[in-house]
Amino acid sequence: MKIKTLISLLFMVPIFTISAQNGLAVDLNISTEPADKITLNETRFGISVFKDISDKNKITNTLQYKNTEAKYDIENYDFKNNYNPYNAIKNTLILSHQLTEKTTVNLEVEPTLNFQKNIGISDLSILGGIEVSRMFNKNSSVTIGVKRTSALGLPQIIPVFSFYHKINSDATMLIGFPNTAFTYSNNERNTFSLTNQFNGDFYNLDNSKYIENNTVTKVSLSKITTALQYERNMDKNWFVNLKAGYDFNKKYQLSNHDDNEVYDFNIGNGYIFNIGIKYKH
Repeated sequence: MKIKTLISLLFMVPIFTISAQNGLAVDLNISTEPADKITLNETRFGISVFKDISDKNKITNTLQYKNTEAKYDIENYDFKNNYNPYNAIKNTLILSHQLTEKTTVNLEVEPTLNFQKNIGISDLSILGGIEVSRMFNKNSSVTIGVKRTSALGLPQIIPVFSFYHKINSDATMLIGFPNTAFTYSNNERNTFSLTNQFNGDFYNLDNSKYIENNTVTKVSLSKITTALQYERNMDKNWFVNLKAGYDFNKKYQLSNHDDNEVYDFNIGNGYIFNIGIKYKH
């Protein structure tokens, strides 16, 4: 398959979805994660569209581009030039079907391209999964499922679950894995959130590297982020958000073709700061 065809297929679904949208959201986020010897700087741009196909069926499609740059505070030519930068393009399609009055099934398909500078067919991975949500009452629901995801770094199949509860008209909570969040809004313009998330990424190297007689083909990043976030509704359509937190169990590793660890950068834990802007229509 030619690369041009591959990219066209990846972008085809969002183009079709945008043409028949009910809602649209565009967001830009810039974050920095300073650590002891390596600082990670990330830029993300995404477009999400929402469509009600029928009374019982909904579709959500998100196209996102992400660039990650590693700033090494050590004089190592190999690190600075061979393990930097990293890019990802992914398209997340979620189909929601209301099975019964209280039960909803969500099917997620997420093709993703994870690369450095050059895109090849080997950079394409298919993630996604299935979730079932059950409402207990108008304020509480539980969701369970299984996904192939990069939340822990390299792609793997994991169980996912969450319990959602609307505490009152101003506050909600979501407790689960891989995401937990407590949200409070004192008015229609301000939203405060305390979150805990398992976040991960992986990238294929443009060229294989050799470390201690081992062949390195992939890079993986993973962390557990606890953060406080503030979102401000500037007007009807525009939102800005600020996020500050701390990354625990942070890992930056090199792996071989069989996903076995070859080298660990020992990046260490550190703070995270993010600023973003969003347009909703």
